[in-house]
Order: sequence, then C-alpha cells, then structure tokens
Amino acid sequence: MTAASSPPPDDDAATGDDVPDDAPVNPEVPDDAESLDDVDGLPKGFDDDSEPIDGPEDKPDPEEAAKPDDVIREPEDVEPDTTDGETGEARQVTPEGETTSMDADPTPRKRAALVYNPIKVDKDRLRDQVTRLSAEADWAEPLFFETTVDDLGDDVTRQALKEGVDAVMVAGGDGTVRAVSEAMAGTGIALTIVPSGTGNLLARNLGLPLGDSEPMVAATFTGTTHPVDIGFADIRRADGSRERHAFVVMAGIGLDAAMIANTNSQLKKTVGWVAYVDGAARSLATAKPFRVMYQMEHGRLHAAKVQSVLFANCGALPAGIALIPEASIVDGLLDVAVIQPSGWFGWLGVWRKVWWDNSVLRRFRAGRRVLERRGRNSSVRFLQDEAIELATSPAQPIELDGDELGEAVRIRCTIEQGGLTIVVPEGHDTSDF
Repeated sequence: MTAASSPPPDDDAATGDDVPDDAPVNPEVPDDAESLDDVDGLPKGFDDDSEPIDGPEDKPDPEEAAKPDDVIREPEDVEPDTTDGETGEARQVTPEGETTSMDADPTPRKRAALVYNPIKVDKDRLRDQVTRLSAEADWAEPLFFETTVDDLGDDVTRQALKEGVDAVMVAGGDGTVRAVSEAMAGTGIALTIVPSGTGNLLARNLGLPLGDSEPMVAATFTGTTHPVDIGFADIRRADGSRERHAFVVMAGIGLDAAMIANTNSQLKKTVGWVAYVDGAARSLATAKPFRVMYQMEHGRLHAAKVQSVLFANCGALPAGIALIPEASIVDGLLDVAVIQPSGWFGWLGVWRKVWWDNSVLRRFRAGRRVLERRGRNSSVRFLQDEAIELATSPAQPIELDGDELGEAVRIRCTIEQGGLTIVVPEGHDTSDF
C-alpha cells in the first residue's frame, strides 16, 4: 500500500468531518483563518485567561530569523520512560557486561550491535544469544550498549552507526524502541525489535514473535528486511521552546498522556500493561475537556472541545484492542482519533467504538454489516492525511509511544514513509502491515 500521490479531492472526506463547525461542543474558528498560522491570539470560545496560541514571536524580522536558533533542542534529547535503574549516560559494555570504551576493530565481516535496557531484559542471557548467533552466522563480534533512565539509547545507537555496523538490535521498553528508532530513521540500516518490556507495541503491530528473544535475534542474521513508516512530532512548549521527537506507534495529547502520567510505576512492573487501567481510572475521575484548533495537511481549519487527540502510525494495542483499525504502518499516512465524548454516555460511546466495534465486530462479516448500517459515532472521529497540526491553550500533557513528555501548546505530527528498515523472520507475513 502506498501513500496517495495527490491530496484528497474532498476536504470533508479527507478529514472525516461530519460534525458542523458550529456544533455546541466547538469553539468558533475565526472567519478569516485558513490555517493555524492565521490565528493571532485566542479565537472566540477559548478561555480568556489562557495564553495565546501564537504571538509576535512567531513573526520575527528577517535578520532575527536568520540567526542560529538556540532554543530548539536536538532530536537526541529524549526524555526517560521509567523512574528506576541506573542514571547517567548509556554505556558500551563487553560481552561479559564490563564497561568499555574500545573502538571496534576494523573487519571485513559484517557486525551487529545490541542496544538494551538492562532492567527490562535478562542481559547476560541476551548478550550470550547475540554473541553465539553472530558467530554462527560468521559475523564479527557484536557491540553491546546498555541504556539508563537518563539516556534511552539514541546517542549510543548513533555511536554504533559511526562504527559501521550492518544491523542494530534493540531490546527494552517502548521508550527504548522509540529512541533507537529515532536514531535509525533514514539510515537504511536494518533494525531488529527484540520483544521485551511492558507493551511491545511496535512488535505487536508488526506481528512479531513475543515469547522469546532468540527468534528475533536469529532473524537479524537469517531474516528479511521491510521498510515501515516512522512518525515525528514537532512540539512547542508554553515558554516558546521547541523539540522534535520520533514515535513509531502513536502520540497523543490530553487524557491519554495524563493516564500514562498517573500510572503507578511499581504496579506497571508487577502486572505490565494492565496497570494502565489504574492510570485511566485515576485520570477519568478529574478529566476535563479542553479546546483545540487543528488542521489536517490537506484540510481546512477546525475547532473542537476534546478529551484527547491521538496521532497514530499504527493502531493496535495489547489485549486485541484495535484502537485505529484502518491505520497502516506502510501507507505513508497519519491516522488521527479525536476523542470528544459528551458526559458519561459519551464515554460509553467511546468504549463501544474502540472495544466492541473496532476490536470485535470488525472481525466478522456479520459484524461489518452491522457497522455499515450504523451511523457515525460523534464521540470518536477518525481522520487520515499526511500530517496534522494542533494548537491548544493552556498547555496540555503529551505522550509519545507511552512516554510522558510534559506539556505543549502546539504539536505537528508527520509521517516519514519507509523511514525505518525493520527485520522480520524469513517467511513472515507482512500483508497486514
């Protein structure tokens, strides 16, 4: 499946918008605004005491604009995804786990690198597997890098790439996979996802084996590669600072980010992804809708009152939940879910759409017929395009692949088609990508 070669001809079809702009839940869009850049200050319907979405700083004079920007942070500045484990920089280790800083000896043979989170894996067993399977494939001795809570592994991944490795394996939580993928984007070097940690969201969406690390380690040397998409989020904070981060599964603003922030880390280590149910219960009790203005890449400007907006590269969650069933990781398109329930009955509509409709009925022919006869669910709206830009005020919490990344007043999400080269086992079915 490939991305459309031209913009969708119909704006409402492109955005999936079947709700009038003057619906009661929506603030008003300025009559003369064609994009978010046309919005100066707060449009009617936003809180009067909120900070402006845009201000004079967005329109510097040409001389100022030409100066180097010391506010925007580099992509390698990735926030930690956990609260335990070692601090400090990620480190290179020997096959025995001892810290080393040795440069790899030049070799005509291929070489692999493993970047792993030591608190998420059986590190000694994993290093032994990689060493043994590398030797069996007649590859050179592999390189090993351990991450920390302060350094998820993007810097050491770049270090491995400078050493000229032919493949990189990543083993850790979803945050580690995200950080390593960010460093690998656009390189064309093969990346192996070794399932570990809590969610394994990318591995689940790719249908990779989850029970044991060895099949995926072996696939590094015997499998095939497949290009998949990667998402990028350009974030603006309330203080005007900007950051750029990658995501491989989905990003979000609003309630989903608050849910992740409210998840008990000890409970997460004990029961895994089920701990997010606890975080959801904590967040729903105090959840309040907030107003946003957003625009799809080829759509018009919209305003809405929402609980959350999700930006998906792929749409499957644990327990067989198909959050965004139409999302594909190879189509070059971003799938967006606007969650805007009205009261508790609205939340029942969200549950019905996400769990019952998307995750159950869609699996059966009779169920799909039921869905065809049913009208749209106004509690959840699904949109699709190559990018989206969204602004809100005051700032709202954001998350990328399950990592809380603070708050933002503006976010632009895009998809880089084929930006990652993923390893899959030989004969692996990629038709559902």
